[in-house]
Amino acid sequence: MTRVERATRHTFRALSARNYRLYIARQVVSVSGTWMQTVAQAWLVLRLTGSGVALGVTTALQFLPMLVLGPWAGVIADRSDKRRLLLATQSAAGSLALVLGVLTATGAVQLWMVFLLALGLGLVNAFDMPARQSFVYEMVGPEHLTNAVGLNSTVMNAGRLVGPAVGGVVIATLGLATCFLLNALSYAAVLAALAAMRAGELHRTEPVARQHGQLLEGLRYVWVTPALRTPLLMLAVIGTLTYEFQVSLPILATFTFGAGAEGYGALLSAMSAGAVIGGLVLAGRMTPSHRGVGRAAAAFGLLVLLASGMPTLTTTAVVMPLVGAASIAVITLTNATLQLTADPQMRARVIALYGVAFLGSTPIGGPIVGWLGETLGARRARDRWARRAGLGVDRLAFAGARRHHDPG
Repeated sequence: MTRVERATRHTFRALSARNYRLYIARQVVSVSGTWMQTVAQAWLVLRLTGSGVALGVTTALQFLPMLVLGPWAGVIADRSDKRRLLLATQSAAGSLALVLGVLTATGAVQLWMVFLLALGLGLVNAFDMPARQSFVYEMVGPEHLTNAVGLNSTVMNAGRLVGPAVGGVVIATLGLATCFLLNALSYAAVLAALAAMRAGELHRTEPVARQHGQLLEGLRYVWVTPALRTPLLMLAVIGTLTYEFQVSLPILATFTFGAGAEGYGALLSAMSAGAVIGGLVLAGRMTPSHRGVGRAAAAFGLLVLLASGMPTLTTTAVVMPLVGAASIAVITLTNATLQLTADPQMRARVIALYGVAFLGSTPIGGPIVGWLGETLGARRARDRWARRAGLGVDRLAFAGARRHHDPG
């Protein structure tokens, strides 16, 4: 066996689990559709209003349920059969995409409808995220969990690479409605994979019996466990101040460079290309630790600052792959650290708090970045928040590493 073959087998070792192979292959299709809708929804809001604030509000509504309901959704996931819960959430998300597609195709869509459907999708995602993330453990078991988390992040970004690029072309040729309708169809792939899984091959964690106080129990468990508390606090800071690309990049492409939907898709695709490469590297070599998360956060902040200073769309696109690689390092290392540290009976609740920190912080940061982008310019908005998030949060992570004596 050659060195390349050994490296490839090591990088993709989680695919030895049949259930995970089924899931990950369909996820490529579904995530591509989701990112196609993300591009189309942002462009729809800008077409209806021309307002960065409205775009920020749309994004905030989509992630607000994660902030408010995320911890409780983790309790529900710990109590439930996760595969059945995912069948319900994926069906609901596909239905919402279908409704938005029909409204857009008929010309009946209005801004309040986009707001309402974004909120509905946020409600679905609040329950889907902890179930989906903790279900990875059930598909591959503890031996391949770290590798599966890395591959999962890579596939999510591969979809983000394909989706925006295709979405930009579809918007320009077939219209916005087609993006929403194709996304609705893409959910069928995941539903088919979940239905085809062999229940006997799952490493199931028995659902937790319903009891009073389980929400507070999960919060207390995280707070008194520094190895969980430190990365979650770190992620909350950068999630609020830096991970607002769905707001800043459309504004940057539209108002700074005048590039339209194709320019937004190009920037997002360039970022995703770097994330895919970085995810593949991490999947084969990842060793979760507080120190590793801190280093990734520092690199992420520096690279976002560099991207914010680029003078043209082309030069910005050149830097975005590096931004994507650093961003996926932060996400993957944090996710793996939490999953491997958490008690199995608490895993979904811990991952729900990961979702609150990473995605639930968007309703706070989204409108702020949207307002700054509209009033000061997208370049200054991104620069200001990256400076605070990326260059300061690494000190928190390194402090956690020193306190817990994590290996390099």
